[in-house]
Amino acid sequence: MLLKRLAIPILCLLLGNCAQEKPLKAFGDVPDFELTDQRGQKFDSRTLYGHVWVVDFIYTTCQGPCPRMSSHMRAVQNATPSSLRMVSFTVDPDNDTPQILAAYAKRFGADEARWSFLTGSKETLNMLGRDAFHLGSVGNGIDHSTRFVLVDRKGQIRGYYGIADGNPVDKIAHDAARLESEKS
Repeated sequence: MLLKRLAIPILCLLLGNCAQEKPLKAFGDVPDFELTDQRGQKFDSRTLYGHVWVVDFIYTTCQGPCPRMSSHMRAVQNATPSSLRMVSFTVDPDNDTPQILAAYAKRFGADEARWSFLTGSKETLNMLGRDAFHLGSVGNGIDHSTRFVLVDRKGQIRGYYGIADGNPVDKIAHDAARLESEKS
């Protein structure tokens, strides 16, 4: 009899624990960097501290996945609170000047208060793409990653999301909300 009375609360406790999501894994820290944004202004990574942010790597003349990735970023912009930041790094810094990035940002309806398009030295962009985000080198044109990266308020990488698996927007928005609700 006692076993029957305890079985339901124990089962509920077990199921409740199963329903909780596991914390997002940390994949490493993003180092400080300084680049140039689409307005031609210095962009210091420290402006991202305290914000959850989403990253992708694109180039403006891409006829392949980049427009699709930028459309997904716009959807993330529309599906998330204004506190979330978005950063698109160019993989073609020789051609993607601030003016060209500004036109590209406008084409995709980027909210400049939230979404920055960055260019700069190949060395810095390579360090970020290859060493920090683990997505590969820049300057390879068409041969670049099509994954998005989610970064927490402390600058830790907390998730990777590919377009090859379908539309990643809902998962990014969901996980970003989880990070937003984490205590600092």
